[in-house]
Amino acid sequence: MTKNGRVTLKDVAEVAGVSFKTVSRVANNDPNVRDELRQRILRIIDEMGYHPNHAARLMRSGTSSVIGLMTDRISTTPYAGNIVKGAQEAAWKHGQMLFIMNTDEDDALQKIAIDTMINRGVDGLIFAAVHHRRLTQEQVSDLKRGIPTVLVDCSSPDESISSMVPDEEQAGYEATRVLIEAGHTRIGFINGPARFPAAVGRHQGYLRALTEAGVSTGRELVVSGGWWQRDGYDNASRLLSLSQPPTAIFCASDRIAMGAYDAIKERGMKIPDDVAIVGFDNHEIIAAHLRPALTTMEIPYYHMGRWAVERVLQLKENPELPATFELAHCSLILRNSAGSGVPQLAE
Repeated sequence: MTKNGRVTLKDVAEVAGVSFKTVSRVANNDPNVRDELRQRILRIIDEMGYHPNHAARLMRSGTSSVIGLMTDRISTTPYAGNIVKGAQEAAWKHGQMLFIMNTDEDDALQKIAIDTMINRGVDGLIFAAVHHRRLTQEQVSDLKRGIPTVLVDCSSPDESISSMVPDEEQAGYEATRVLIEAGHTRIGFINGPARFPAAVGRHQGYLRALTEAGVSTGRELVVSGGWWQRDGYDNASRLLSLSQPPTAIFCASDRIAMGAYDAIKERGMKIPDDVAIVGFDNHEIIAAHLRPALTTMEIPYYHMGRWAVERVLQLKENPELPATFELAHCSLILRNSAGSGVPQLAE
């Protein structure tokens, strides 16, 4: 036992009456140990309260089995938190641990977080953003520290770091197709701020679906503002005040859709009978509990988190792998707001 009271593998070996090497094999899951002996040593390890010394392991092997996951605000965001869940489960599957730090979108804190993770000897680094965006060159330079690094829900301007982002254009296309297939030919679109890649991609998908179907893409049917409920209410009110209002609206976020619901119902109209709605995000606190329940697109945050860990481990095995840019497919979640022309889920 060490001076600070830590139980060592040598202590376990003495109690078990076996060699240090045998106990070490058990602790490291070596299959070349008889099962009966393995179970006895594991029981003694548990009884003695042995815990591995990760600092010593790092010094011996040069690897920590720890992956750093840095987020800008994800740990406080309900739906994007699935990135953390996916990464955690993938890490455990491979015998890794996650060291998670949240920067609250503070660039100075981000630099401190990166330094802290590097100093703690993480084997790789994942940077995950709360919303799809392109990092600045300075942020990318901060992240390049000579260890496997990947980006989730964001990308680098020079494409020098492997990244995965949602396929925003395809998702916008599929959301709009739902409304076209329900028979609508006058479809409005309420978008977020144009500076976001998400807003750009969803708008492009909306236009592609309308053009492909030969449906009007009139400018008056497209309005934009913020991502929030008040923005949805204001912009839906604008659309509904047109001389020829839309019979369906694609909303670029579920919060926008929630505001659109208010504007529609305030006019005594019904969803989807008078105006059909499709949202985006599958923010279940909102989407599943609106009445009628909201048909929406779901960003695969969990899949993106798992991918990030798998990619870090690939880069750890082969640092020469080229950087990749991957698009994650968003799933359509059918509920009851899109109209009678598409399958419905019971509320």
